[in-house]
Amino acid sequence: MHGEVLAVRAPAKINLFLRVTGRRADGYHTLETLMHKVGLFDLLELRRGGEGVRLHCPGADLPEDSGNLVHRAAELFLQTAAQRLGGPLPGVDIALFKNIPVAAGLGGGSSDAAATLKGLNRLFDAGLTEGELAALGLRLGADVPFFVADAPAALAVGIGEILTPVAPLTDCSVLLVNPGFAVSTRWVYQNFALTKNRKATNLKNLQESAVRLNRPGSTVAVKGLPASLHNDLESVTIARFPEIGRLKEELLARGAVAALMSGSGPTVFALFPDRQAAETCRALFARRFTQTFLVHPYAGETRRDTSGNVSR
Repeated sequence: MHGEVLAVRAPAKINLFLRVTGRRADGYHTLETLMHKVGLFDLLELRRGGEGVRLHCPGADLPEDSGNLVHRAAELFLQTAAQRLGGPLPGVDIALFKNIPVAAGLGGGSSDAAATLKGLNRLFDAGLTEGELAALGLRLGADVPFFVADAPAALAVGIGEILTPVAPLTDCSVLLVNPGFAVSTRWVYQNFALTKNRKATNLKNLQESAVRLNRPGSTVAVKGLPASLHNDLESVTIARFPEIGRLKEELLARGAVAALMSGSGPTVFALFPDRQAAETCRALFARRFTQTFLVHPYAGETRRDTSGNVSR
């Protein structure tokens, strides 16, 4: 694909369930979490040529060097692929167009890194397997393997790298409301206190249980979703930013069947079986919060699917 531009999409994610189960000696926290990709995307354009990695982030105040996960992912891939293919590789130009809010609990940086690994694997026809790409991704961040995998939804344990695909949500809309400030994932975890008497999750029950969001003639269900959506990290983030708790309450009052903070926050997502109710709510919140998105659960990528349209 010499000279050609390869465009790849990087989806956001929400955490339908997140429990912190422990902390390892290296400082990483262990988790049980159910992650689901959603139809809000960053776009990356990859072009081979020149030497090294050249990253551009038009319209975004983001680092364009090794301070950006995309740059580190590209460097790591080129090193690995050069060893695999038995010789030095040309460099790559990468343009990153951001739509996913930064430091928002939506996994944008991890998804961008995964899209970079997968895209470069195609661009250079390097032949790395999904497992090999996931192993590279884990060196960049705990969430990256989830975005490397094709599955739209997965139960993740360990530090998030041990994945079990589950059936995705169907027939519902997802409203994402970002209150407009960033939250440091590191800060949230540093301030999360593990208690000795925490009740253990039965992973078998977690994987087999289901939530059903009913409306006349339709059922929304996802295998692996707990009967009660929950996020341990809310206790930290909402204590510092109580407006997140108020957002949840308002979304539920306006017709959402479930509302939860995603990841370490501050984005709150709400599930709506009724599309019209979701659109009405989106219009209301968009007047107050510029980063309000109405999307669908992500069902998987096709190479020729370039729509990627979301309501804002």
